[in-house]
Amino acid sequence: KKKRHRRRSSSPSDLIRLNQTMLTALINSFTYYLSEHPYIVGFRWGHSQSWGSTWSFLFTSISLYIVVSSSLHIILSAVLRRNRSVPLGHIPEIHSLLMSIISATIFAGILLSTAAEIRDTRWFWRRSKTTTPLQWLLCFPLGTRPSGRVFFWSYAFYLTRFLHMFRTIFAVFRRRRLSVSQLFCNSVMAFTSFLWLEFSQSYQILAILSTTLVYSVVYGYRFWTGFGLPGSAFPSFVVNCQMVLVGCNLVSHAGVLTMHLIKGGCSGIGAWSLNSVLNGAILLLFLNFYVRMHSPIRRRIGNTLPERVTSTSTSQRNAK
Repeated sequence: KKKRHRRRSSSPSDLIRLNQTMLTALINSFTYYLSEHPYIVGFRWGHSQSWGSTWSFLFTSISLYIVVSSSLHIILSAVLRRNRSVPLGHIPEIHSLLMSIISATIFAGILLSTAAEIRDTRWFWRRSKTTTPLQWLLCFPLGTRPSGRVFFWSYAFYLTRFLHMFRTIFAVFRRRRLSVSQLFCNSVMAFTSFLWLEFSQSYQILAILSTTLVYSVVYGYRFWTGFGLPGSAFPSFVVNCQMVLVGCNLVSHAGVLTMHLIKGGCSGIGAWSLNSVLNGAILLLFLNFYVRMHSPIRRRIGNTLPERVTSTSTSQRNAK
């Protein structure tokens, strides 16, 4: 006689346990590759170990970026008409998608790595008068070396600054415009990211977290609207996101200075001082742009422009 085997129907509790097991395995794998991989844990910033870690590479890259952008602007102004742009297809949108994914990955990686570093180095904080994770985020202990998980993601963030420079090239091709402030800001961002690694500068974790979070949203928004999809109800969405980023950086800088005075020293405070001066210059440029963008005169012109266009089109139809 053949034995009949009854199929056991899976209950809802079994499905829930299976989903929880799969989710736990996925989270563990995600955590391993972003914070516990041997290459990430054993990372060490050095001129002979990390690509692009020399001063000559930094200044050569920034100079090349300025020269190429300026040369393209001059050549296109001489060859093409004033209002004519160079078609790029969907290259800028693909670049925005790539930058959004990279920024989100760096955000997740440095967030998990920060939690792991706090867990592994909390015992050492007593020697440096550090009592809370926030104090460690704002003020690295003196003698901190640029190695380990956090500095790996800081290095990845430093490399993405050069990918970010391609937006200037796209602006020259599309809008035939070269902004000196954009050249300055991108150059300063690459320079300050290098200082973070070279001098184990304090505050860099909060700066990378806030910047990558905002950039993942901004670049994702640019990718979304680049294909003609509906955008935000706020016309200055990107500018407002950048304004939030500037405010977070300003508060963090004040926190670093406070911790330096209370604890008697933070790692890389000299580089932080130079970083503060450069960020202050960027802040002035951005505030100038933000005020001009939201000035009452510009709003009045923007409100009256549709009426002028409508009246002009109506008069043309009547004339016909």
